[in-house]
Amino acid sequence: MLLNSLLVIGMAAAVTYLLRSGGLLLAEALPRRGRVKQFMDALPGTILVALVAPGVYQAGLPGQIAALATALCAWRSGNVLLAMVVGMAVVAGGRYLY
Repeated sequence: MLLNSLLVIGMAAAVTYLLRSGGLLLAEALPRRGRVKQFMDALPGTILVALVAPGVYQAGLPGQIAALATALCAWRSGNVLLAMVVGMAVVAGGRYLY
C-alpha cells in the first residue's frame, strides 16, 4: 500500500515536472510577433475569467454586483487589496440586504 502511494506520488511529480519544463522549452519556439503573440498575451486574462465567472454566476445578484464593484475599483485605483476589500464589503452588504 505504501509502495503504491509513493509510486503514484512519484509519477505525478514526474508528469508535473515534464509539463512545466516542456512549456519552458516550447516557449523558445513560439513567434515573438503576430497572432500567436497576441494569443499568448491574452491567455492569462481569459483563464482568469474562465475560473472566476462560474463563481460569480452562482453567487447571484449580490456576487455579480460585488464582482463589478471589485473590477471597477481595481481599474480606477490600481490597488488590488482595496478592490478585494470593496468587493467583500459589497457582497456582505448585498447578502445582508438581499
